[in-house]
Amino acid sequence: MSGTVPAGQQAASVRGLTRKFGDRVVLESLDLDIKPGEFVAMIGRSGSGKSTLLRSLAGLDREYSGSLSTSPPVAVAFQDPRLVPWKRVQANVALGLRSATAVADAGSVLEEVGLAERASAWPLTLSGGEAQRASLARALVRSPSLLLLDEPFSSLDALTRMSMHRLVLRLWERHRPAVLLVTHDVDEALTLADRVIVLGSARIAFSAQITARRPRDRNDQELSALRLRLLAELGVVAGPE
Repeated sequence: MSGTVPAGQQAASVRGLTRKFGDRVVLESLDLDIKPGEFVAMIGRSGSGKSTLLRSLAGLDREYSGSLSTSPPVAVAFQDPRLVPWKRVQANVALGLRSATAVADAGSVLEEVGLAERASAWPLTLSGGEAQRASLARALVRSPSLLLLDEPFSSLDALTRMSMHRLVLRLWERHRPAVLLVTHDVDEALTLADRVIVLGSARIAFSAQITARRPRDRNDQELSALRLRLLAELGVVAGPE
């Protein structure tokens, strides 16, 4: 169920994107490309425009200037799973699909995320981790070329979050959509992404490739150095003199 992007085409391309809310400039002349199959993590302080950019890429916010293109289909998983409480899990995953195989496809993806036995459950009976798995399944069943993740793990406990990290990497390696993950967690970005970008002052303030092999060791010298650089970019620690 992987989306495909024509050769030479970016999964997402942003040029000169500017978004204002009244007199407040949230994004200004921002440029960004995401390659097919690339896993990008975007971090930044609260209010830096991370979710605004993601919503623009998702087509949920069109009040911007500049140009933006994505390779369809695009799917989104949010911090809040946003499951419809009066539909069972499998029906939630198939929600909005019009194909004759929608229900079967939803069942197949639920099996991939480890929720096959909960397909007929009501959303309110799911744990936080199960609800996020269902939300992820609802995004994946659309075979996205671009998968947008808006802090989907931030409300989970540490052990469940680690389990979700492993699941997302396994599904990404299997289906290879391009992924843009919005997160406040530097370690999460370093664990998951091929590239990490920092939003600051309404544009991309820093960008770095991560070449360490997965699964990643937090004690890896490259990751340790990059972690300090990212924390400095975020103003958490002092930068190099």
